[in-house]
Amino acid sequence: MKIQKKVFLATLMGILLITAGCTNNGEEQKKTHQETKPKTNIKYEMVEAKSFKVKNIRGIGYPGNDNALYIAANDGLKMYKDLRWYITTTNKHDYIGFQALETGFLASGHPQKGTDFKDPLGIVQSADKGETFQKLAFYGKINFHFTGASFAGHSIYVINEQPNESLSQGVNYSTDNGATWKKSAFKDFNADSLGMIAVHPKNGVTMAMSTRSGIYYSTDNGNTMKLITGPSMVTALTFSGDSILFSSVENDKILLKTLNPASGQQTNLVFPFLDYENPITYLAVNPKNERQIAFTTYKNDVYQTNDGGKTWNNLLKDGKTE
Repeated sequence: MKIQKKVFLATLMGILLITAGCTNNGEEQKKTHQETKPKTNIKYEMVEAKSFKVKNIRGIGYPGNDNALYIAANDGLKMYKDLRWYITTTNKHDYIGFQALETGFLASGHPQKGTDFKDPLGIVQSADKGETFQKLAFYGKINFHFTGASFAGHSIYVINEQPNESLSQGVNYSTDNGATWKKSAFKDFNADSLGMIAVHPKNGVTMAMSTRSGIYYSTDNGNTMKLITGPSMVTALTFSGDSILFSSVENDKILLKTLNPASGQQTNLVFPFLDYENPITYLAVNPKNERQIAFTTYKNDVYQTNDGGKTWNNLLKDGKTE
């Protein structure tokens, strides 16, 4: 199917199911916990943007230290707040693997040219809206397209695409904010690919993963996995409290649903019509207000609701401000 090729280029990056041994490189990671500032004469500010165009959206979320929707792009952060868009004057990094946290956000990716950051970024974290960064792990060594993190807590998950001396190939997790790492065993995981990782906002041992054959769910850091949906392609997912909000492609339709992992009950959400070749790529729920939801699409559309899905606002169309 044409849609399968497009969705998995956009959301799964062609990562195949991989297995490898476990490594724990705690001493090396502890040395990287220091703050990094940009080497530039440009003052870091968030300034209102009347218009802009986003080429590649890398993630979305609602950091707990701000009252805004953050869009992580290949050319820095975009923030939507009080009906206005804001961009940053510098630190326009390619924020791959963006994850919103209670204290700010973390990301991987590549630095803006002209700044004094190593490439790749490894895993870095910001508590001041992207002005400065704390290096958590693998700084200057690994770029992670797929990450997951608990909103409140210290749990981080990554997919390492290539084996190396620092980290096992496959899914790895840290319970101490990147200081030490273990490999997830992924027992009973039978999908043919790895996909997007979602982590419970408060309980970091609980995680879920989207695949071409449904959602796999774990309550033990991914060591044991359980398929909790039917065999449909899931393109995006995130936690909403204890439930999972996800988008699937079924019978030539794009769907948006909530799922209670304990009961298996699913509920369909009403949302704006999306063309079959424009699936949902990222989902975000504001942990401070679970009625506030946002999603992005393959064609870089961005929608947000403040009332649990009764009404939606189109914030970006084809990556451009309206």
